[in-house]
Amino acid sequence: MKTALLTLALAAASLAAVAQTQPAPAATAAPADAYTAMLGATIAEQNAITQKADLPANLAKLERAASARPTDWLPRYYQARGYLKMAFGGSDSDQTDKLLDRADAALAQAKKLPGADLAEVLVLQAYIYQGRIQAAPMTRGPLYTGRVHEALDQALTLSPDNPRAYLVLANDLYFRPAMFGGGAEKAKPLYEKAKALFAAFKPATALSPNWGEATATATLARINGTDNTTAATK
Repeated sequence: MKTALLTLALAAASLAAVAQTQPAPAATAAPADAYTAMLGATIAEQNAITQKADLPANLAKLERAASARPTDWLPRYYQARGYLKMAFGGSDSDQTDKLLDRADAALAQAKKLPGADLAEVLVLQAYIYQGRIQAAPMTRGPLYTGRVHEALDQALTLSPDNPRAYLVLANDLYFRPAMFGGGAEKAKPLYEKAKALFAAFKPATALSPNWGEATATATLARINGTDNTTAATK
């Protein structure tokens, strides 16, 4: 049991460490203002980061964006995602928890702001819960696994076709030991569902959450034996 949970934690950590590889949508018009251009560039930069050492500078840019536009939920959302990416894979559970606390705080701020997409907030919250499991899988697995599913159930009630919710559900099964009902074959239909939804997904704006498609594609390729690369949490 301990080995299986640790394997799950390490696998989840590997997901968050790799940068986003999917191309950004082509611009159809000039940015509405300097803020939009700056935030868009900062999001693209976060997606491209492959080294945790580069994330603090990105988080600082997001803090400046939040200060410049305090009613916009997106800088706080991407701050939460940045802290989560820093937390995954850490060897010091105390430091991991501090980073996850910051992710939780930023996401809580995002949730309160006008126009916040609650479904996207809930999906990211589920990922933060998975980070908590990674920090101490033996003691936290039973508690936080339930919270992961509760958050995702709520997200899918609000947004039944949210591809990121299906991706996180698929990851849960993929890294769950077979003796507990998990495994690649159990996860495969959910990855396929996520991939199909990504193909049809249209973000609300150019800055709205649009990560995850590369992960679904890469993991499906691995399940099918056609790719050996590590999937990214994108």
